[in-house]
Amino acid sequence: MDPNRIIQALKGTIDPNLRIAAENELNQSYKIINFAPTLLQIIVSEQVEFPVRQAAAIYLKNMVSQYWQDREPSAGEVVFPFNIHENDRQQIRDHIVEGIIRCPESIRAQLTMCLRAIIKHDFPGRWTAIVDKISMYLQSQNSGSWYGSLLSLYQLVKTYEYRKVDEREPLLAAMQIFLPRIQQLISQLLGDATIFSVLIQKQVLKIFHALVQYSLPLRLINNEAMTQWMEILRAIMDRDVPAETLEVDEDDRPELAWWKCKKWALRIITRLFERYGSPGNVTKEYQEFADFFLKTYAVGIQQVLLKVVDQHRRGQYVTPRVLQQCLNYLNQSLLHSLTWKQMKPHMQTICREVIFPLMCYRDEDERLWQEDPYEYIRMKFNLYDDHSLPAAAAQSLLCKAACKRKEVLPQMMEFCHKSLVDPSADPCSKDGALHCIGALAELLLKKRIYREQMELMLQNYVFPLLNSPMGYLRARSCWVLHCFSPLRFHDELVLRNAVELVRQDLIDDKEMPVKVEAAIALQALVSNQEQAKLYIRPYIRQVMQELLHVVRETENDDLTNVIQKMICEYNQEMAAIAVDMTQNLAEIFTRVLQSEEYEENEDKTVMALGILSTIDTILTVMEDHKEITQQLEGICLQVIGLVLQKPIIGMAEFYEEILSLAFGLTCQTISPQMWQLLGVLYEVFQHDCFDYFTDMMPLLHNYVTVDTDMLLSNPKHLEVIYSMCKKVLTVDAGDDAECHAAKLLEVIILQCRGRGIEQCIPLFVEAVLERLMRGVKSSELRTMCLQVVIAALYYNPALLIQTLDNMHFAHSPQPITAHFINQWINDTEFFLGLHDRKMCIIGLSVLMELPSRPAALERVAGQIIPSILLLFLGLKHLYASRLVNKPDLLARAGVQDEDQNEEIPSDEDDVSESQNATHQQSSLTAGQGGDDDDDDDEDDYWDEDAFEGTALEEYSTPLDYDNGEDEYQFFTSTLLRIQNSNTAWYQCLTAPLSDDQKKQLQDIYSISQQRRSTGAKGHW
Repeated sequence: MDPNRIIQALKGTIDPNLRIAAENELNQSYKIINFAPTLLQIIVSEQVEFPVRQAAAIYLKNMVSQYWQDREPSAGEVVFPFNIHENDRQQIRDHIVEGIIRCPESIRAQLTMCLRAIIKHDFPGRWTAIVDKISMYLQSQNSGSWYGSLLSLYQLVKTYEYRKVDEREPLLAAMQIFLPRIQQLISQLLGDATIFSVLIQKQVLKIFHALVQYSLPLRLINNEAMTQWMEILRAIMDRDVPAETLEVDEDDRPELAWWKCKKWALRIITRLFERYGSPGNVTKEYQEFADFFLKTYAVGIQQVLLKVVDQHRRGQYVTPRVLQQCLNYLNQSLLHSLTWKQMKPHMQTICREVIFPLMCYRDEDERLWQEDPYEYIRMKFNLYDDHSLPAAAAQSLLCKAACKRKEVLPQMMEFCHKSLVDPSADPCSKDGALHCIGALAELLLKKRIYREQMELMLQNYVFPLLNSPMGYLRARSCWVLHCFSPLRFHDELVLRNAVELVRQDLIDDKEMPVKVEAAIALQALVSNQEQAKLYIRPYIRQVMQELLHVVRETENDDLTNVIQKMICEYNQEMAAIAVDMTQNLAEIFTRVLQSEEYEENEDKTVMALGILSTIDTILTVMEDHKEITQQLEGICLQVIGLVLQKPIIGMAEFYEEILSLAFGLTCQTISPQMWQLLGVLYEVFQHDCFDYFTDMMPLLHNYVTVDTDMLLSNPKHLEVIYSMCKKVLTVDAGDDAECHAAKLLEVIILQCRGRGIEQCIPLFVEAVLERLMRGVKSSELRTMCLQVVIAALYYNPALLIQTLDNMHFAHSPQPITAHFINQWINDTEFFLGLHDRKMCIIGLSVLMELPSRPAALERVAGQIIPSILLLFLGLKHLYASRLVNKPDLLARAGVQDEDQNEEIPSDEDDVSESQNATHQQSSLTAGQGGDDDDDDDEDDYWDEDAFEGTALEEYSTPLDYDNGEDEYQFFTSTLLRIQNSNTAWYQCLTAPLSDDQKKQLQDIYSISQQRRSTGAKGHW
């Protein structure tokens, strides 16, 4: 392969005037043998211009991601799809690690992605040699090879990071070689603060973090090795960052390698403590390690982290991430007496001088509020924003400390109270005090001493600030009212004032962050206080209009949730404004989707999903208002059309929501426009969107059941639905989708029984039996496919038997009839839920009474009625479980004390709730000795799933309606007819029954008679 030709083509891709011709050249060449290795040669060659090397790296990355894995021809194809040739793969495997070592950063990033993909497919099977290659460069005395080889090792570890323990063996075998070397390397470099050294240290830490993040390999890292690693981590946290880093702009400092080193060291430390090193809160395999970790390392590490926190307290620079992780570690330390004893003397200072300032409104907050209030809102609601992280960690630490350690809450409340009552206090301190009190609201409401003071606190310190000249204090006051919205108000006037003040802030305030907090607070008050709901009722149109305005301006997803909840609270009042609201929401949705930054901004997608969900809520609330629903239909169809007309890749994330909208529009009646939508959906489905078939199912079920006359009036409608089901059952779309497709075919058969769809029955039966012939592992799919055939038997027995007799296995001339009957009888125990058992009983009853019995039926005659008895036994349990109300679990737990106390004494540890629950459950079980062993055995046989309806039962059929076929009467009538008309066959069916089974049969006759006389179903 001529490298110069490829270089010229790559160069052309950079020039807009030559791009199309250059891309065509590359597309004609990439399948030629030696093309991919030539790309790698170009990438590593320092003689080639840098932009061309970059273009080659991107092209190689795309080739590896698409064509490295062996691919088979898809169904119906005979030509194998293109894969990179094995000779080319081997050349790339031989040289890619060297490429990563030699290339500059931007190119190296593309090559490491190539390497990850190659490892994923080839290690260990085709490429064990990578271990030797990386090891050779790591052991080398040439330090220039260390960083690139560590990057390569990182790709190997990352590939296995989230694998199950038993799937990590190849990695652990490799790490037995690498772990001692990388530990030696980082120990050797600890004293060297040059950028080269610190970058290598950081990479070693990232490797170690990926190794232990999901599971801790104790046989690889014994106590001695862990001690060495913990000493390395402690040293990294304890050492100073070079003074010259303070010359870098503060916003850029977190990206410096010295701080990143500390960040990764801390991530490892906190992960080890939280997941593996916290006795009483770890899984069984880590209990011994947890005891060792706590006693050996926890206090020493905490001492260093307290020092870092104190540096921040004294005004020295610490990056937000490092400070956050330090606070997270202290959060875990609260649970253990050993670490708490060391931390306790510092806790008051930490609360007042670290946590409290972090929770105060700061200068950078004010700058952002003034310069870009919308970005301020986005940042405050984004919990993962770097600037928000320390405040969130501080709040979490404060709440946990106040909850678990009794000294903390009274001291902090006294400190906050002083800030609130001091007239000379800085307004930012008042914000901090309210932030702390609001954060502690859940705990304060559990303690009578505080709960009884909260109403007065709101009246004296929060209400006045709702009219503060400072916007941030108005916003904070709204937030505090939101936090205390569950409070039981004794004075109705106080509650009325709270609601009115918040309403005014929503309607009249000029600052958008205040309006956002007021909106959330108002909804919380309305949801928690019945009286608040009444106060707002006269203003609901104005309030909803303002909420829509705020959503339109801010595109804040939390506010779409607020609107949804308000719609549900005021469903009666919604009728007057539903159409206007839906029109507004549709306009906002259109604007969000058509905005230029939509593709890049994930928040826009979340916002758009929230809007669709809100429209869906309006539809649900308005479902009994036919004339309003008709007006909403046109608006919703515009939204649905907008999504379906966009490119599928971009819009697929909205399919679930728009299908839910379409479902809501077809529950009562189906308009001509909604029937047209069926054709549009079919087009979408054709574009490999059968992934969304389960989301389509409720809508398709409506098309079949809500307006069956229209369904059958146009053959195209039924053809479209059948084609979808057939495709799902043909292309291995997965058990869930296939079960839904089979269920829909069953629904059609039962819904259209007696409506002249005889020509469809063979097609439906063939579709499911062909699926069964390909082999089905799950009992759910197998029984669902069988159920379609059973429904066809119920529809027209002669037609079904004729269809079965015309079908054969590929390797056998025998009809499929015998195989179907045997499979059905063998699988009767897998028919679960009410509908499936009922269908099976009715089907077996029809089978027994066939005028021309297949030979296979004669062979299984003795198993038919025992199978039916088993199904009836399941139905008996199911009917009974639905009649009996489940006991109130809260009542069993006993009356809660007035004060709910989670504090732990200073000399005790906190054990996780899950371990407590397990212990209590075992004690409870031990104390519940059964009186009747037989009942216990029966309960073991009927597991909880047997009492529940299956997930697919929500798709009702005429069989499930109150006036539907009664399975008891259907079966008993059938058996009586057989007894009267064919005594010999009756003897074949009943002769094998035991005395117990005969008694069960008699019980079924009695129940049938009782049902016939009372007209009741499911009662005993």
